[in-house]
Amino acid sequence: MSLSTTARLKFSTLALAIASTYAVEDVRQAFNVDPTHAQTLNDKITLSSAFLQRINVLPVSEIKGEKVMLGVNGTVTGRTNTNTTDREAHNVLGLDGLGYELFDTHSDVALKYATIDAWAKFPDFAKRYAAAVQKQIGLDRIIIGWNGTSIAANTDRIANPLLQDVNKGWLQIAREQAPQQILESGETQWKIKIGVGGDYANLDALVFDVSLMIDEEFRDGGDLVAIIGRDMLAREKGKLYAAQGDTPTEKERIEQAQVIATYGGLPTFTCPHFPSTGVVVTSWDNLSIYFQDTSWRRQIIENPKRSQIEDYNARNEGYVIEQLGKFAAIEPRNVEFVTPLVPDVPEEFGV
Repeated sequence: MSLSTTARLKFSTLALAIASTYAVEDVRQAFNVDPTHAQTLNDKITLSSAFLQRINVLPVSEIKGEKVMLGVNGTVTGRTNTNTTDREAHNVLGLDGLGYELFDTHSDVALKYATIDAWAKFPDFAKRYAAAVQKQIGLDRIIIGWNGTSIAANTDRIANPLLQDVNKGWLQIAREQAPQQILESGETQWKIKIGVGGDYANLDALVFDVSLMIDEEFRDGGDLVAIIGRDMLAREKGKLYAAQGDTPTEKERIEQAQVIATYGGLPTFTCPHFPSTGVVVTSWDNLSIYFQDTSWRRQIIENPKRSQIEDYNARNEGYVIEQLGKFAAIEPRNVEFVTPLVPDVPEEFGV
């Protein structure tokens, strides 16, 4: 199978557009994206996701180094009588000495000839293709951020459908660097039981308890949020439906998510690919993705042996919790919902 004449013209237009964007002669030869264009590409990927726009996605120059977003631990304001005492500056910058490390990350896309033929009718083919790839790279970054647990030399997408072996995400970083910030179990056993009779009667109580794991100097900053998994929210919404679902106005409010605005006194959010039974309390600017601005490499080749065009993207990338004391979570793998006991119904009232 080969490309149709119309499709080949579209592909040639795409290749020329990419070459022009990155100021290279031929995209069929591997080329390094200069830092300015890498930042532009990264900005487009970030804009494809509301979540990525909330957190930090930052260029850095080195593969290893100190964290970029310097937080402040403690107060900085006071007064000194300089007639008797020298003023003394207090070191309150949130440098924990753990830094960051980036790893070679590939986002390689195959575009079948048949797909290009189908898309050839669109005059903005190049723009559609670029937007689709950028959106998926953005989603992949989020998937890894919440589910990544290891860094394999050869990743296995079948064994790790949530890209667990591509990089270590925020939860894994907390597990390794600040295990005291992860609630792993309830009071009586190696489970976190949620529901009447469990460790936490409801989600409000759980989120409040997790918020108390945040270091005290960060608790009243006004920027903490609770990120909650869909199964957690669905269970709470189910309770509201059971209690108020027969009232049309209340049902409408529940469906519009106006009833569940806060938990544990914190604004509540969920995001794509967040663990369904997870809870994280932090601030948006405490979560970061770093990429090396000189590391982005790209090449587009035609592979007739597979009847496809192949677009190879690579860069050095990594995940960072800027201030570990400002991050607290539960271990989503250890959550267990307590099913309320249903009272026996006398036979005369049975169905």
